[in-house]
Amino acid sequence: MTTQTKSNVIIHRAKDRFHTQIDWLDSWHSFSFGYHHDPNNTHHGLLLVSNDDIIQPGSGFMTHPHQDMEIVTWVLEGELEHRDSEGNHGVITPGLAQRMSAGTGIWHSEMNPSSTKPVRLVQMWVPPDTRRSQPSYEQVDISRDLAGGSLVPVASGRQRGAIAIRQKDATLWAARLAPGAQVSVPESSHAHLFVATGEVELDHAGKLLQGDAARMSGAGQPKVTAGNDGAEILIWGMITG
Repeated sequence: MTTQTKSNVIIHRAKDRFHTQIDWLDSWHSFSFGYHHDPNNTHHGLLLVSNDDIIQPGSGFMTHPHQDMEIVTWVLEGELEHRDSEGNHGVITPGLAQRMSAGTGIWHSEMNPSSTKPVRLVQMWVPPDTRRSQPSYEQVDISRDLAGGSLVPVASGRQRGAIAIRQKDATLWAARLAPGAQVSVPESSHAHLFVATGEVELDHAGKLLQGDAARMSGAGQPKVTAGNDGAEILIWGMITG
């Protein structure tokens, strides 16, 4: 059930997300996506897509096009193989930040190269602040930074992040939190907290479990505290009017 708190925080529970399930894909959509459409749930701030995907071994998204979108992919378990029409190729694993700037147009595929293990990932889209740019691709291993247990800037167009996106008003942060560890949500006009694994306690909002999200608007810098088994979280901080 979706709940509104007193601090401009809306909680969206994992089970309330849109769900696509076919033989090779189990996908949960935080916002309207594909044939799932709710005019009241199309975005939060600049974040247009946040898909929590499990792709079965030896399958995936065959070659398809995108344009004018900043696409950030974060792998939680397994491996994802990327190929695109610009000649880029990479295998994304946990702790490796990856983004594709679609720009004027790019074709790409995202496949699970394993014959035995599924891959779980979160893919997130934000619009670029400059349209019709040259397509580009980047991936950087930030496993060592994540081991420190604090928030790490994964992708940003505003400050120094592991990878650069063409959206000056958005930053994606990630943290792998030990049991009881605490971080503060970076202050921004809009923030989106997604619990990728484990569970956390969010100030003024209560407990969030795996797959739950908090959409914050002018909520300040509430603290996020990991539960007994730790947690991995993703936070988008966005500056919008």
